[in-house]
Amino acid sequence: MPKIARPRSPYAKDAAVLLGQIIRKARIDHKMTTEELADRAGMSRGLLRRVENGDLGCTIGAVFEAAAIVGVRLFDTDQAALSSAVASNSAVMTLLPKAVRTSQTNLDDDF
Repeated sequence: MPKIARPRSPYAKDAAVLLGQIIRKARIDHKMTTEELADRAGMSRGLLRRVENGDLGCTIGAVFEAAAIVGVRLFDTDQAALSSAVASNSAVMTLLPKAVRTSQTNLDDDF
């Protein structure tokens, strides 16, 4: 079955390319080969190449794992602060409705 071509915004494309470049630079700074990083991240070298090229079709987990291994910080907090932020947001998310529905009131405009 062929993949569905989804429209991508220029912002998303540029952000993915930039993140891939940052991951590649960090890998080279750590003197890691693509094979070493791919093995540590549990992915193929082809997927790692796609991550480093900024392919938007890669899973977010693969991108985050590669970034974490080479030390690229995706958020400006340490692990403890990140865990605290997740817990705080989880508490807020429980108060929000499970789904958003559009109102479907039929207006009676027959005067």
